[in-house]
Amino acid sequence: MPVMESAIENLVLEQEVAYRLGFFAAIFSVMLIWELLAPRRVLSVSKLQRWTNNLGLLLLNSFVLRLLFPAAAVGIAYSVSEAGWGLFNWLALPFWIEVVTAVLLLDLAIYLQHLMMHRVPLLWRLHRVHHADLDIDLTTGSRFHTIEIVVSMLIKWGVIALLGPALLAVLVFEILLNGMALFNHANVRLPRGVDRWLRSLLVTPDMHRVHHSILRNETDSNFGFNLSLWDRAFGTYIDQPQRGHDGMTIGIPEFRDPRQVDRLPGMLALPFRN
Repeated sequence: MPVMESAIENLVLEQEVAYRLGFFAAIFSVMLIWELLAPRRVLSVSKLQRWTNNLGLLLLNSFVLRLLFPAAAVGIAYSVSEAGWGLFNWLALPFWIEVVTAVLLLDLAIYLQHLMMHRVPLLWRLHRVHHADLDIDLTTGSRFHTIEIVVSMLIKWGVIALLGPALLAVLVFEILLNGMALFNHANVRLPRGVDRWLRSLLVTPDMHRVHHSILRNETDSNFGFNLSLWDRAFGTYIDQPQRGHDGMTIGIPEFRDPRQVDRLPGMLALPFRN
């Protein structure tokens, strides 16, 4: 490996946690201010209650992931690289082409994983914790059942083992995934023209909000987190919600009790309820 590429990979390995946390904190702060200054919808549930429990679930998941997977995604990418596994270790592409291609393929893998979470009944039981939120804002982007987070990490490990991507590609993808989850779940208002232009490439808040509609055909659409092209390519794209963004209802029809869906014990028990 050339000296510059080796130096980049070493820096990523040493500073991965600092980069991820730093970008997460910065994007969270920006989106929080944006939500306060220009909200898209009037929220229906106490923000204090939802935020306390959504962020509490995030902290629990972070603890469990660190406990079960101390190496995280970048660490696994390093082990895969050392073992010489994966597509990119065989192709020997130029470094920057490998990074861009790997980020695109990882994003496609997340799209397919998200689709699978909706199509497989057992996985939907886990994923519905995310959808059962009665409002949608930036904290919804981090609201996932702990078991789903573990399953997602195992899938991510498998994809990394198959691809053998550069460490920088994995770090860039992790930062994009976390940052875009905050952005496209945020309760923020974008001018219609800006939204139309931006969603030709990226998943915007208005585009992803359709995915959180109470109507099942809308729930089963707009699965992308970063790039909007996967939904367009695979026929899962819906432009606007049937009832409009102000008139649409967020959540799941069967679970409307805030004690079940907006409190941590209820969220953790939700996959096991009929």
